[in-house]
Amino acid sequence: MNQRDLFLKEFRGESIGTINPQSSSDENFQNQVLRPILKLQNDLFIASFINYITKYKKDFYSLSVEQKLITVENAIQKDIKYRNALKGMVIALFTADEYNTYVKNSSSLNKRMMSMLTERLKSQVQLFEEKTSL
Repeated sequence: MNQRDLFLKEFRGESIGTINPQSSSDENFQNQVLRPILKLQNDLFIASFINYITKYKKDFYSLSVEQKLITVENAIQKDIKYRNALKGMVIALFTADEYNTYVKNSSSLNKRMMSMLTERLKSQVQLFEEKTSL
């Protein structure tokens, strides 16, 4: 394992969630790789979404909580450029081996990644207030 890989694994921290022999390879990847990266990158995701709504959803602050949650979902599901930017924020913290695992099943892992990220942002919707600094 090279220095970058060692650094990334140490920097991200421990697995989050249960790892056991009955778990699927996607579930293990989710708990060992995706969850720690999403946790580590949380502040960046929040800043990114604040930038997104500032640029593209100027009426966001006047929406009801339910409408804000729908806006979060739609931004991640339907705005391909934004979705790809978010994926890049996660993939950039993969080791080379993790990337090789990811590309073998990227469709399924992308669904898991975006689903977890959507839920993460929705659970923090109260942070998206009109002031744009964190």
